[in-house]
Amino acid sequence: MKLDLNGRAVQLDADPGMPLLWLLRDVLNLTGTKFGCGVAACGACTVRVDGQAVRSCMTPVSAVLGKRVQTIEALGTPDKPHALQLAWIAEQVPQCGYCQSGMLMAAAALLDRKPKPTDADIDAAMTNICRCGTYQRIRAAIKRAAGIAANGGLKKAGP
Repeated sequence: MKLDLNGRAVQLDADPGMPLLWLLRDVLNLTGTKFGCGVAACGACTVRVDGQAVRSCMTPVSAVLGKRVQTIEALGTPDKPHALQLAWIAEQVPQCGYCQSGMLMAAAALLDRKPKPTDADIDAAMTNICRCGTYQRIRAAIKRAAGIAANGGLKKAGP
């Protein structure tokens, strides 16, 4: 089977019923996507599928065949970080950091859908859990990244 992953075609020999999270982490060694709860509640495993935030721990590989899958590894690069990554650092969002890749992927999906999100938009889209409680900083970082976008500096999140 073939998967469009981070902008390139990947040929796979895997069980189509395997959760996407395990394919990413265990088969493809893309460990930026984290395992949190295993029941799609916490959001640590969030990736983007055709631009939408999706919890990969409960999504079978068969559900993403023929779709574009993006992981945190493709959000930005060390030389060209995504505006969200820059804003995350500027607002000092990360503490333990465990939830951050899922948070960033959910935020990227939000900004692609709503380039100038309101507090209500952010609250509705950001259903990921941060055990460190940095929700106010997350909101500020999303707004900062939206401001960068308004000035033409946001790298599109899609591969």
